[in-house]
Amino acid sequence: MNLPAPLQAVVDALQKLPGVGAKSAQRMALHLLKEGPQAMEHLGGLLTQAAQRVGFCERCGAFTDQPVCVICLDPKRDPAVLVVVAEASNVLSFERNSQFHGRYFVLGGLISPLRGVGPDQLNVRGLVRRLEDPEMKEIVLAMNPTMDGEATAAWLARMLEPMGLKVTRIGLGLPIGSDLEYADDLTLTRAMEGRRPL
Repeated sequence: MNLPAPLQAVVDALQKLPGVGAKSAQRMALHLLKEGPQAMEHLGGLLTQAAQRVGFCERCGAFTDQPVCVICLDPKRDPAVLVVVAEASNVLSFERNSQFHGRYFVLGGLISPLRGVGPDQLNVRGLVRRLEDPEMKEIVLAMNPTMDGEATAAWLARMLEPMGLKVTRIGLGLPIGSDLEYADDLTLTRAMEGRRPL
């Protein structure tokens, strides 16, 4: 049985979300329909409100509903350490952990020659402006350990070297609970390079 066209349009839209397959999208749409028109209208209103009110921080590029985000405005944050990430969603990952108390900068992507993305398509100028702060001492490059992430980190490290700032990379290696038997060579190599005293 085919779904009515308006409901199928909802299923199709939900299916475009990351991690949502056809069955999950259909289950969500049917659940909303079962809850009644108010549930769909409420969700639609929240999505519209988020689209109108949520944007990116003028200073760091993180998600915010103000011109400057609460992280950039927090005087308790350490202004000497700046974590550079590819996407605004990466800031959420660090904040969920709540172990880092410095500041962030979002590049807006990664260098990807295969996709035609070069440094000019990233917010490198904004990063350079951010590094003019005399309190800045360390830049932590926190890109995913992918080919594009590694290329971006290497390019940024070369670009930042003449500025005299300490440039570091997040530790990469084995996740907690993993088994050495199943680790690939590159992961083991990175784990050994990132070792530290106990």
